[in-house]
Amino acid sequence: MKVTQGDLNYMGSITIDEDLMDAADFIEGERVQIVNNNNGERFETYVIKGERGSGVIGLNGAAARRAMVGDTLIIISYAYMTMAEAKAFKPKLVFPDNNNKLRKS
Repeated sequence: MKVTQGDLNYMGSITIDEDLMDAADFIEGERVQIVNNNNGERFETYVIKGERGSGVIGLNGAAARRAMVGDTLIIISYAYMTMAEAKAFKPKLVFPDNNNKLRKS
């Protein structure tokens, strides 16, 4: 996913298009780890809902200092589960297009 905006004057978080949130099973307020492929930065923040269909990936507050508009990010969430649950678990992988829109199947 590519960063589309940054807002230093916000308390913190990552704004994610609600379509992308649904595809990845992210919930508002969920803690995520962000990996910036352009500069190697890794940090944690929480998800806030962005406008559905907008393609927004916005870093807010201190997180906005960790990437520039156009940088490619990997957004990761983790879960606690039993060994049996982990063996049956199938992760969701979301690969949007260059405009952060879901590809039509």
